[in-house]
Parts: sequence; structure tokens; C-alpha cells
Amino acid sequence: MSLLHVRAVPDPILRQKAKRVRTVDGSVRRLVENMVETMYSAGGVGLAANQVGVLQRVVVIQLPEEDEPRVFINPEVVRRDGNREVEEGCLSIPGYRGLVNRSVTVRVKGLDFNGKQIRVKADELLAQALEHEVDHLDGILYIDRLKDSDSLWKLSDDRDESLAVEAGYSG
Repeated sequence: MSLLHVRAVPDPILRQKAKRVRTVDGSVRRLVENMVETMYSAGGVGLAANQVGVLQRVVVIQLPEEDEPRVFINPEVVRRDGNREVEEGCLSIPGYRGLVNRSVTVRVKGLDFNGKQIRVKADELLAQALEHEVDHLDGILYIDRLKDSDSLWKLSDDRDESLAVEAGYSG
């Protein structure tokens, strides 16, 4: 496994729509493994393939309380319910946080690490992470969904960054 480079704004690949994965093969599984290692190294909760320069619909997410990362290949949000305001950050927009509106619950379908169909009903942090990462695959960043122009702020130091990660989503 190897660490991948996390792309940051204004890298144009972050604004491109990722393509569907046709076959879950060894190269896709290697990508997933490298993305997981990169996510751990960067201290994130989630990572989309275009954040590491690969235009494939692949997402990895690991919630703090979970032992294993979740893999979503060709994830698709098929249902959204409710609305809530949450704090968000992004590995591709380091040093900033913002307030965005996200769904209370989502239903997502896709493929797992082995190419098997999966369906997930998610709430709380997992719902937020799924919406955030699927947005990445569509070339949308959380700053596009800010509540208003005053809803983005710069973190003052590394201590604030680690506290913010604990308080909200960072993927």
C-alpha cells in the first residue's frame, strides 16, 4: 500500500464528475486500500477518489467508533429525509470549517470492496459523510452548500483543527 496525495482547492479535478466503476477488480481494490491508508494518515473520516486524483466513483469512510472502514463503489443516494444544520470540514480545504445543511437520514446503494451490492440506511455522522463524499464524486464541495456567506471560518491553529474534527465532519 502507498499514501496518495490529497488534492486541495483550487485543483480542477475536485470539480470534475467521477466515472462509474465498471468492474471491481484488483486495481480498484488497490485504490481502496491506498485511499484508506491516505485517509488515516490525513486524519479524515472519509475520502473520495477524486480527492486523490482518480476520477472513479469510489468512497471510503471510517467513523471514529468503528473498527473497519466502509467502502462504497458507485454510491448513489436514493433517498434523503429531513434537514439539519451541521459543521463540516474537508481534507481538500484545509484550515477551514463551515455550516451546511444536510439530511437527517439517507439511503445509499452501491457496491462493496468485493463488488457485492449493498444498501445502507444512515443517520447522524454516517449520513453526513455519505452526502459529503458523494458530493465530491459529483464535483461539489461543501463550500458550495454553505448556509450563507458568513458560514465559513478559518481555523486559527492546529489545536483548533483537531477540536473541529471531533466536533463535526472532516472528509
